[in-house]
Amino acid sequence: MIHLNWENRETVKQIKCVHADAKKFIVHNKLTPGKTYDVKNETDEFYFIIDNSNRIGGFRKDYFEEVK
Repeated sequence: MIHLNWENRETVKQIKCVHADAKKFIVHNKLTPGKTYDVKNETDEFYFIIDNSNRIGGFRKDYFEEVK
């Protein structure tokens, strides 16, 4: 039940949104291109971040690049 406390977990890394142009889903109101987000959890295909609604959201990795 890791999803119950994701918002309070420590940040794994930071990522920067490079685009919000989705083919199937609406993400332009949850992501801002150029903004840096804190990653709370990560899988092979998705980053779980606190998005613009201040809630945890899972987004495909192709919207982001890692901040070094």
